[in-house]
This record gives sequence, C-alpha cells and structure tokens, in this order.
Amino acid sequence: MNFERTKEKLNILADAAKYDVSCASSGSDRKNKSGGLGNATKMGICHSYTEDGRCVSLLKILLTNHCIFDCAYCVTRKSNDVKRAAFKIQEVVDLTINFYRRNYIEGLFLSSGIFKSPDHTMERLVSVAKRLREEENFNGYIHLKSIPGCSDELMYEAGLYADRLSVNIEVPTVSGLKLLAPDKKHEDFTRPMHKVKSEILRYKSECKIIKSTPKYAPAGQSTQMIIGATGETDKDIMYSATYYYKKYQMRRVYYSGYVPVAEDSRLPSVGSQVPMLRENRLYQTDWLLRFYGFAVNEIVNDKHPNLDMDIDPKLSWALRNMHHFPVDVNKAAKHMLARVPGLGILSVSKILNARKFRKLNWDHLKKIGVALNRAKFFMVCDSYDWERRDLDPDRIKGMILQTSSSKYRKQYSNQLSLFN
Repeated sequence: MNFERTKEKLNILADAAKYDVSCASSGSDRKNKSGGLGNATKMGICHSYTEDGRCVSLLKILLTNHCIFDCAYCVTRKSNDVKRAAFKIQEVVDLTINFYRRNYIEGLFLSSGIFKSPDHTMERLVSVAKRLREEENFNGYIHLKSIPGCSDELMYEAGLYADRLSVNIEVPTVSGLKLLAPDKKHEDFTRPMHKVKSEILRYKSECKIIKSTPKYAPAGQSTQMIIGATGETDKDIMYSATYYYKKYQMRRVYYSGYVPVAEDSRLPSVGSQVPMLRENRLYQTDWLLRFYGFAVNEIVNDKHPNLDMDIDPKLSWALRNMHHFPVDVNKAAKHMLARVPGLGILSVSKILNARKFRKLNWDHLKKIGVALNRAKFFMVCDSYDWERRDLDPDRIKGMILQTSSSKYRKQYSNQLSLFN
C-alpha cells in the first residue's frame, strides 16, 4: 500500500463524508465468533462527539467522491471543482482492519458518490462489507449507504453483511428534489427503503421457525434530510419524517442543516448557513413524536408551521394548550405527566413509582430531578399551590426564559472563576 497516496485519499474522502450525519450505531448485537475480530454489541460501539454535537463513532469515509449526478446541494456534484479520489475495495478493508487493531474505531460507515451506475457503485460497497465479514472475519459494526436506484438483489446482499442500511431522502419534499436534483427520481429513494423493510420483516418471521436464518440488517435502516436548502417549513419536514417512520419503519430520521458548498441560484446564498438551533428543535420534536406520545399536528400545523426558536417544542405546545393544565402530579396518568415541560420519561417513571408510597411535594420532585423552573407552572402537588392563575402564556414564557438566562450566566461565571 502506498502510504502517502492512501493518506491523501483518506483526507479527501473522510472530509467529503462529514456532511452525512446518519451514522448512529445503536441497535445491533452482532457477536464475535470463531476467534474473529471485533464485535458490534451495545457496549462495543464507542461514541465520540464533535464540538458541534454530532456523533462520530466509526471510520466514516466515501468510497469515492466522483459522481455522475449534479445535485445542487452536494459537495461532490460533478460540476463542483473539488479534488477527486477513489479507494480500491481492498484499501477500505485494510484501513478498517488496521484502524480497528489500533483501537481508533469500532466499525465502518461507508458511503459513496455514484460513479458509472447505481448498481456498479452498490456492488463495490457490498464487496467491502463481504470481504470484511468473510475474509477478515470482522464482526464489528458496519453501516452501508444504499445507492438510490440500485437493484433489489444488491440491496438484499447488502443487508446480509451490514448492521445498518440507509438511503438519504436528501430533500424533504418531492418538489424540492425536482428543483435541486432533477436527474433523480423520488422512487429511486423509496424502492430500496421498501426492500429493506420487507426483508427485515421476512427475517423476523422466518427466524421464529428457523433459528439459523441469516440476520438481515439487524440495526434497521435510517435516512437523512437536508434542512434549509429549499423553502420547506418545519411542518413539511416533520410530516415527511413521520411518513418515513410509519411507512418504512425507520430507526432514525436525521436532520442536517444545509451547508453552502457552491454558488447556485436555486440555493440560499453562501453566507446563509442553517443555524444549529433549528436542527436541535427538529430533533427535540422527533423525540416527542417517538417517545412522548405526541402527534405531529399537535406540534406543527397550518397555524404554527415553524418551531419556536426561543423555547423547546414541548414547552411551546404547553403554552398553546394551557387548558390541559395544571395536572396533579399525584393523580395524573403517565401520558399526561410526559407532556409537562420539565418532566422527562425517566422523571415520569420515578414519579409513578414514588407516588405509590406517599404524596409528592415540591421537595420530592426536586430530588427526583424535575426541572421545576418550567414544571411548576404546569402542575400541582402535595405542597403550597403555585400562584399561576394570573399568569398568561406570554408572561410564563418570559419568566422561564429569564430564569434560564440567569442560570446559564451563573454557570458561565462559575466556570470563569475556576481560571481566576
């Protein structure tokens, strides 16, 4: 292996892969066997985080940044003047094994620009995973990006070797995709999703009868949307995400703020990068839909098409629906407690267990870990009643924001004092 050339390729193709954030590694329990290398059990995947909060736990590279398409939002678009490179199949295999042996990584996230054809590209991605599994006996985590438009046969083979598969829907709406990637068709993205879903269901069904049935994509599939490249509202984005969760049983939908990569009249100006806070609000909404029992139209709808950037979506919903509050923390059902701002799922479980033995007051809730600076406006307990009757939603919002600002200023002051 030519070390200097390989290092140059790695610099180019790892940098190009940074725009893909859908590389979560939870959900697979592939065990080490027959004296092989690595494992993908829950404790085997070590996560690290970049300074902007993204999870990067794997060797994350492109097979190549050559591409036959000219998608306006993509740094590897064929008309973009960037340095090009491509790995050979064996080079990716060797890098993965060598990095693993040095304890740099716990697995591989492999994507690619589309060169020659979708099938040609997908075949090479599958070949990497196949060599790792069969020739190197590698049992670590592998995430393969599915290539839009590739054949069902290749998608099936990919799921036999990869722990997770993903195909990025890229733009939340069909109209946005036509505008920014006219060479691509929406069905090219959804067909691989449908194949993966069908094979996962088939595996689960056959496994009940034949225990030796080969695993198929045990960590499921995910997708990613680029946010802010076109004029979609948060409502458009979350309705689209809800559709993919229900239709294709996605494990995760990822939201990636558009990063300007080139001048194009169809795109926002180069200086208008999507704020990280918008991504954060979308992830918070996603969490509420999946784990807190909210329906998407409760949080974003025609009247409220965009999320509030000042406060989190649960608090925003509560302030718009004060007729549901206050709730009695000693009597309320689990689903209603989960809707109280300042109460997480863990706190709700602790409350349900604790109130079996006694009535809870503010001190008990504080010890449980409830964020009382928010929760106290929306519930009552076995203690003095908070005087909320004269407070309208705008005033409550202002008081919470003021308290939060004071808290952060105090934390910042304490941090500075450590260096004085």
